Amino acid sequence: MSMTKQALAKMMDHTLLKPEATKEQILAIVSEAKQYDTASVCINPYWVSLVSKELAGTDVKTCTVIGFPLGANTTAIKVAETIDAIANGADEVDMVLNIGELKAGNTAMVTDEIHQLAEAAHARKAILKVIIETALLTDDEIVAASKATLDGGADFVKTSTGFSTHGAKAKDVALMRKTVGPDLGVKASGGIHDFAEAEEMIAAGATRLGVSATVAILEGATVTGDY
Repeated sequence: MSMTKQALAKMMDHTLLKPEATKEQILAIVSEAKQYDTASVCINPYWVSLVSKELAGTDVKTCTVIGFPLGANTTAIKVAETIDAIANGADEVDMVLNIGELKAGNTAMVTDEIHQLAEAAHARKAILKVIIETALLTDDEIVAASKATLDGGADFVKTSTGFSTHGAKAKDVALMRKTVGPDLGVKASGGIHDFAEAEEMIAAGATRLGVSATVAILEGATVTGDY
């Protein structure tokens, strides 16, 4: 893969979403994100205010999750979560779509929900990513979810929460990319442990990676250049 480590880092959301994460652990990943200049730090909503203050004056964005990890909140709650997170300093929000309604074929509801969150985010100059939880979907449902993300006006379609039966798979990333075309972002997340797996996701069409193993991936990267 022909890119510098710096370019690879800028594709990474340095992530810690474990419920038992402490303030010290959150601050540690913030420090790592600053060191490596990642795209963002992705944390649960409770930590947004702290992280955004710690990242002030840097190019690293604050990212959080909405309707996480099941996606079964009401749309009104998801919109309120989005507005609150951005008010607290979030630059990017990753929402979990309503998986049950998607599987039931109610794509109109799913698309409308995405649209409402996209409007809320974009009005506040934030980015919206949509987690479709590929582990729970058939190929046809991955296509339907990706189309709903595109039609709903989101900025990225994302594979996984990291809390389901498996994380990102290259074949699913490729299908998502094929469905949404070249312009929408595709985020692969969950189960990306090393440089080879990161490279596989990028080759399949991912433009952003959600990873907790950021440091290991970058230090093990066989890419050209350095910081």
